[in-house]
Amino acid sequence: VQLQASGGGLVQAGGSLRLSCAVSGRPVSSYNMGWFRQAPGKERVFVAGIWWSAGDYYADAVKGRFTISRDNAKNTVYLQMNSLKPEDAAVYSCATGPRASRSAGDYYYWGQGTLVTVSS
Repeated sequence: VQLQASGGGLVQAGGSLRLSCAVSGRPVSSYNMGWFRQAPGKERVFVAGIWWSAGDYYADAVKGRFTISRDNAKNTVYLQMNSLKPEDAAVYSCATGPRASRSAGDYYYWGQGTLVTVSS
């Protein structure tokens, strides 16, 4: 199983970015997918997840601004990020695992991460 995250970059506060996570070796339609982020000097934290059986869910810090979705035909998961804030700046990573979880330890396969920088 391989995950390739992309779409990060520099954006002004209030702007938008869409991250992509292309997956090979596992159908995104049948597994739990998650996005996590890690800011410099901080722990990796859950951002959003999409469960094959139970829809999508979000961290409180991004609820209403971020949307996770998937394109089964492209086997890709997206994270649409709107109204970005400086505190959203981090390396964003996608992951997949057998459990619908907000815990990074429940995700077994990880992409390499993509950097999001938000200027104020």
